[in-house]
Formats: sequence, structure tokens, C-alpha cells
Amino acid sequence: MSAPAATAGAAPHAPPPPLEGGQLALGTLALSLATFMNVLDSSIANVSLPAIAGDLGVSPSQGTWVITSFGVANAISVPLTGWLTQRFGAVKLFTWSVLLFVVASWLCGFAPSLEALIVFRVMQGLVAGPMIPLSQTLLLSSYPRTKAGTALALWGMTTLVAPVVGPLLGGWITDHVHWAWIFYINVPVGLLAAGITWRIYRHRETPTRQLPIDTVGLALLVLWVGALQLMLDKGHELDWFHSPTVIALAVVAVFGFAVFVAWELTDAHPVVDLRLFARPNFLYGALTLSVAYGLFFGNIVLLPMWLQQWVGYTATWAGMAMAPVGVLAILLTPLVGKKVSVWDPRWMATGAFICFSLVLWLRSRFTLQTDFVSILIPTVIQGAALSFFFIPLTTLTLSGLDPSRVPAAAGLSNFVRITAGAMGTSVATTVWQDRAVMHHAHLAERLNAGDPVTDEALRSIQSGGFSLEQALAQIERLISQQAYTRAADDVFLVSAGIFLLLIPLVWRTSRPPRLGRAAPVDAGGAH
Repeated sequence: MSAPAATAGAAPHAPPPPLEGGQLALGTLALSLATFMNVLDSSIANVSLPAIAGDLGVSPSQGTWVITSFGVANAISVPLTGWLTQRFGAVKLFTWSVLLFVVASWLCGFAPSLEALIVFRVMQGLVAGPMIPLSQTLLLSSYPRTKAGTALALWGMTTLVAPVVGPLLGGWITDHVHWAWIFYINVPVGLLAAGITWRIYRHRETPTRQLPIDTVGLALLVLWVGALQLMLDKGHELDWFHSPTVIALAVVAVFGFAVFVAWELTDAHPVVDLRLFARPNFLYGALTLSVAYGLFFGNIVLLPMWLQQWVGYTATWAGMAMAPVGVLAILLTPLVGKKVSVWDPRWMATGAFICFSLVLWLRSRFTLQTDFVSILIPTVIQGAALSFFFIPLTTLTLSGLDPSRVPAAAGLSNFVRITAGAMGTSVATTVWQDRAVMHHAHLAERLNAGDPVTDEALRSIQSGGFSLEQALAQIERLISQQAYTRAADDVFLVSAGIFLLLIPLVWRTSRPPRLGRAAPVDAGGAH
């Protein structure tokens, strides 16, 4: 599903010979550029959210829909990749995906309102689904089998460099140009990647044939995932289950999910193969991978929002605080890919979760006075956790499967993971807002009018030439700063605890047999 699967009864098809010389270099460059653009777009918007929200006249929590809408649409389109590849061919599908991604990016930059931007981000996410798996497929077909590891390592480096560049580039563009240019920069990159890909690969098209598609299952998938994400995004704004709208969305999500499961388990050509969850390795591997990714992604969205809204960081400095996450990941990922077939991946994943927990515990001690270096240290450490996270857990999830089921399993695993990432963003920002309201109320209770501390603070501020109303507004801002900082610390601390609670689930899987070759690098690490 996330890559074209061989199908019984298909006509034999001899694979094209490997590329050589300049064509090989150009082909690798084009595929890597497209992957880089896709992954970059997942991280570049994080530090720009406050600017986007302010420019479009919405709250920062509503601004997170820019990220969640892309993630949900992307997750829904991933399971369709296999069917679309069989129907249109890998080269045509990849090229059109890149070109449509360019168009959607251009429209995102022109969006006059949040609603329009969300529509265009949904479009962007839908067309982005096939890009990463097909870039892997085409890249592997370009190299001799003996150099497959080298090809995947080059490709993997691209997906790891993007999260480093994304926050830096997004912050600089937002501060010095305009946030719309975080989308416009995709236009020349995408056109170049599509043009080179079509020129080199158009004569290396994969075979096509008509296959049935589970339209009912796909419609149910869109229905329940969309309803659940809308409920999470709008819940805080509408006061959760006090709102008829939220209740209706919850009913649609639950009922749609139940019907979806029943349909997929009985359909002859399901859009996702839910029977894979009967395998303990797939069940516990996909579950831990998805929950951990949701925690990780929610926290990397929350941190730059807190830095910019309440600590006074510019988008550029928030990007600099986030960028080093990829440094250790780039250095250690080749080692992990080489050793995952030798070392026990369960121990590797356990180490990653302990490392994530340490990172979030360090962040839970942040205050308004925390200096830049102290904020940077957990980000650097997190890179080591990332490198020991995705590859071992992907290895555990897909181990023991018949080769014919691996594409479907990879597609389902990626769907669950990307969906969890979008939902993790909604949950993290909602909990942050709710805890901030609670902390604000507690802090305000201790600063009532007539209280000696409050009166002294007001006199001190007014002595600087401020009116009573301005002094009260400044005290309110100080209370909010403390409230949102304490709330962020709460989210970080609870997330650290959940990472530790996930470790026993990792050990419900069985260790894969030792292999004599390195495991492929998973695309999900940077997404």
C-alpha cells in the first residue's frame, strides 16, 4: 500500500537495468529533492504558526489546523498508493504527485483566510501520500541490488536533513520575508524535481493493470478519521461535550470506525488489511510507534509556540532552538541501520524511549528565565532518540511477515503513525490551553486587589509612568506568561511518563531473527 505490491497473476515484467553515470546522479538528486520538499513541508510550518495565525486573524490553537489538516489528509492518501501505482504506473504517479504538490503549495501561499489555507493544505496532504514511498521504489530501481543499502542511506540522509533545515528556513522566511514563502519555495524545487524525474524515468515505467478499489472502505476511512480530527481540533473552542457539534462529531467518529472495521474485515479488497493487527509484532510495534510519534510531534509543535508567544523568541530563534534535533540523528542513523540486524531492536527502542523521557523531563523544568543553551541541550539529545526510534520499531513491526504482505503492512503502519501525529498535535495544544486556564485561575486568586503584594506591584509599575489600566494589563500578561509556562511544563512531564509506560509494550514483540544485512531506513523518521 505504501509501495506497489506484486500481485499474483500479473504478467512477468523484467525490471529495467540500473542507471549509470550522470543519469544515476541526476535521478538520485531529483528523487531526493522531492522527498526533501515533502518532509520539509511537515516541519517548516511549525515555527511559522504564530505568524500565520496572527496574519489570518485566528488564535494560535486554531493555527495548528494548518499542521493537522495536512497530516490527516496525508495519512488517508497513503493506503491508496499501491492501487494508484498499479493503475497509473509509478513514474506517472510520482511525477503528477510532485506537480500537484507544487500547485497546492502555490495556492497555500495565496490563501486569504484560515479556511482557504486548510483546504489547500488538505489538497497538499492528499497528493503528497505517494511521494515518499514511490521515491524509495524508483531510487532502488536505479541502483544495482548490491548497492541498495547505499541508495537507501543517501535517501535517508535527505529525510533527516530536512527537519534540521525546516525550522531554520521557516523561521528566517517568516521574520524577514513573509510566511507565504514557506510554501512558494516548493514551486521551483518541485518543478525541477518533476522535470528531471520525467526526463530520466519515463522510459522505465512500471506495468499497469485494472484493479478493484474499496470505495466504501475509503469513504468510511475519510468519514471517521475526519470526524475525529475535527472533534479534537474544535473541542477546546466549543467547550467539548457541552457542544452539540462536538457530540455529533464524536458519534460519527465512533460509529464510522465501527462500521469501517466490520467492512474492512469482510471485504475482498480492503483499503487497509486490518488482519495484520492479529500479529503481536505488528500490533504492539505499530501501537508503540504511533503513540510515541504522536507524543513526539505534539511536543515539537508546542515548544516553538511557547517560545514565540510567551518567552519572546522570534520565529528565527525558535527555529534555531528546534533545528539541532537532526544533528545526532544524521550521525547515528547509519550505525542504527547497520546494527539493527545484529543488536536486539527491542533494546534499541527501549533506549530511545528512555532518551525521549529524559528530554521531556529536562523540558518540564523550563522557566521564563531558562537560557537558550539550556533549551538547546534537550533538542540535541532528542536527535539520538530519533535515530534509535524509527528503524528498530519499524523492523519489529514488519518482522515475520510474508514479503507479499510487507507493502500493505508498511502502508497501514504509516497511516496509523501519521494520523497519530496529527492527533498528537491537537491533544498537546488542547491540554496546554486547558492547563494554562487552570494555572491562570490559581495564580490570579493570590493577586486580588487589596493584597499587599498586588498593591506593591501596581505602584512599582505605575512609577514608570503607566496608568492603572496599563499596570493591570502588564500584571495580567505576567500571570499569563507563568500560567502558559507551567502548562507547557505539565505537558512535557506527562509526555515523559507516557514514553516510559510504552516500554513494556515494546517487549510484547518478538525479536526478529538475526540477519546478515542492514535494515532499510524508514521514511517516517522525519515526517
